[in-house]
Amino acid sequence: MDIHEYQAKELLSGFGVPIQRGAVAYTPDQAVYCATELGGWHWAVKAQIHSGARGKAGGIKLCETYHDVHEAATGLFGKHLVTKQTGPEGKVVERVYVEVAESFERELYLGIVLDRKAERVRVIATAQGGMDIEEIVHTSPDAVLQTVVEPAVGLQQFQARELAFGLGLNSKQVSRAVAAIMGAYRAFRDLDATMVEINPLVVTKDDRVIALDAKVSFDDNGLFRHPHVSEMRDAAQEDPREAEAAQFGLNYVGLEGDIGCIINGAGLAMATMDTIKYAGGEPANFLDVGGGASPERVAAAFRLVLSDPNVSAILVNIFAGINRCDWVAEGVVQAAKNLRVPLVVRLAGTNVEQGRRIVRESGLPIIAADTLLEAAQKAVEASKAHRAGKSK
Repeated sequence: MDIHEYQAKELLSGFGVPIQRGAVAYTPDQAVYCATELGGWHWAVKAQIHSGARGKAGGIKLCETYHDVHEAATGLFGKHLVTKQTGPEGKVVERVYVEVAESFERELYLGIVLDRKAERVRVIATAQGGMDIEEIVHTSPDAVLQTVVEPAVGLQQFQARELAFGLGLNSKQVSRAVAAIMGAYRAFRDLDATMVEINPLVVTKDDRVIALDAKVSFDDNGLFRHPHVSEMRDAAQEDPREAEAAQFGLNYVGLEGDIGCIINGAGLAMATMDTIKYAGGEPANFLDVGGGASPERVAAAFRLVLSDPNVSAILVNIFAGINRCDWVAEGVVQAAKNLRVPLVVRLAGTNVEQGRRIVRESGLPIIAADTLLEAAQKAVEASKAHRAGKSK
């Protein structure tokens, strides 16, 4: 789960990471009111969407008067902001963050990520932060500092100091940077985050170190431990299909192919997607219905898959352990009664014969398969035939 910048800063501030004073606004008039309450002479009006690179896309406006604040907010509200991370469709701006702006001398980058390959938390920093961080990583990899956290002891002060000195900070700045780094790590650890990114982490003329922008992503599986974080979810910024899937306990990720997938188990889902590509097709989605898929959840999965207009065939691949093939078959038959695309079903495991009988006796044109490869091949063939029929 992702959250907005102002929410990330609120959380990080609670762990001792210094931030600028700011307030969120939902109308241009409210943005002006926020500026008057914050005081000062300069403000930044920032579009709040779940994406980085907002500055390059025109999503951050620097203002010197209340009139400028109103004009900036008016121009941002309702705008489809397109960045490298949103895709060509962009994301709609429904709220802005008004923040006190002040000059700074340096822009740094700080990131804390879960390195799945190393099975460790990795802290990354560079003295060249700002909007071109992606290019810097590729063109100047030697400028990137890294340290790996030992799980048994966590991030240590000496590691944070090494990073701070490596960034070329003076003694005053080092102590404040260490506090920011340690605070960001504690937030990462205690909130079950998968990423904490502060870009830029700025150094002011009076040696303060401030998180000028922040982005935090969380492990959905840990949200039950953090209801205050879960409440920060903004469904409007997510794929509506993924939001609906979450309501039914389904794991759904939309892709760009044309073969819809309904699978139980993440590993089997990945294997099925690979097999579809091996057979010459392209999966339209990743969808894991979980180990206890009831007929209602299977029907919900069909609705999600069919909400993608690119889907020209559906492959259901169920290996039942905790699950039961007859339950899944009932859901498949219920959902397939008004289906307008070919359906390939492969069942194996608990109550497989009962499940196959339900599918066979349904009277529906369901294509059966015994193996994963056979199912993938039949799905690819059915998809091609369906698309060819539509083009005539």
